[in-house]
Amino acid sequence: MKMHTDLKHVDAAARRAAMYSVILLAIAALPMLIPAMMSEYGFEIGFRLLVLLTLAEAWNLLAGYGGMVSLGIASFIGVGGYILVWLMNAYGMPVLPALLCCAAGGAVLAALVSRAVFRLKGLYFTVGTLAMGEALRLFMINSDAFGGATGWFASMDPPPIRSLYAWAWGLFALATGILSLYVCSRLSIALKAVRDDEAAASQLGVRAFRVKLGAFMIASALMAAAGGMQGLKLGAIEPYGMFGISWSIAVLSTVIIGGLGLRLGPLAGAIFVVALGEWLADYPDVHIALTGIILMVVIRFAPQGLVGLCLSMARSRPKRAAATSPARPDIVAHALGRK
Repeated sequence: MKMHTDLKHVDAAARRAAMYSVILLAIAALPMLIPAMMSEYGFEIGFRLLVLLTLAEAWNLLAGYGGMVSLGIASFIGVGGYILVWLMNAYGMPVLPALLCCAAGGAVLAALVSRAVFRLKGLYFTVGTLAMGEALRLFMINSDAFGGATGWFASMDPPPIRSLYAWAWGLFALATGILSLYVCSRLSIALKAVRDDEAAASQLGVRAFRVKLGAFMIASALMAAAGGMQGLKLGAIEPYGMFGISWSIAVLSTVIIGGLGLRLGPLAGAIFVVALGEWLADYPDVHIALTGIILMVVIRFAPQGLVGLCLSMARSRPKRAAATSPARPDIVAHALGRK
């Protein structure tokens, strides 16, 4: 009976994921189909939105579905950026194979550190992944082989912003497809079981380490590819920007504000965060303070984020309508003992 219920849940999740993916990818593709509808500035904002969405999708898999609250996002972004610039400078590699190599590098890094970080639980895991990012940043700053604090400059000019938008859309489409397939498969059930109670899941036959490692490698590969996209756009990379903790804060804010563990959470959160950043672009201090205040309010009063709040309101509306609707005459007559 339990297995039957789980399979029904998987089928429903598959339908929702397919609908979400088709609608979102169609909206994101509109500017490419009708280039005149967006200016260069619009494509710039769209590129940022798509890269942030890719990162948020990956982190939502880790934290929302797997319970692995990682603050080492910048580790994989930085590694991806350095891999892309190195491959393009040393071998003149085209964009697509270079991005694939970035994703492979992120997955390999995740596999190498998994044994160490998976031994840490809860807050210790979060702090450990944050320390990993800071350690990589300091290593890059003090390593002459990677350009030190100056970093590297790409030998080729960055592509036009419209081309960058197309590449970012392709990466986001890939991330959405992978996450949708993962969420609507039995792997998501195993991952949620490990998140809720790893010991109990292991006793039931779930291979907890393999399940967590798979999600960790997928998310890390997407983050590294997003880092490669950022390096492609900038044409220059340096440790302070590529390995900065600001990446982790931006992605964490996006997913928590949108809705942790919800498929539409990254979308709502990314739109909100990017719009807020543009609105307060001339007031960076106010932006940081306001983002912190919004995070505290959301965590306190809407722990499932904006999407979760909207879903809760939508579910409670029919109940309120049923409670306030007038009683049927036959029911009233029966209650009064009349025929």
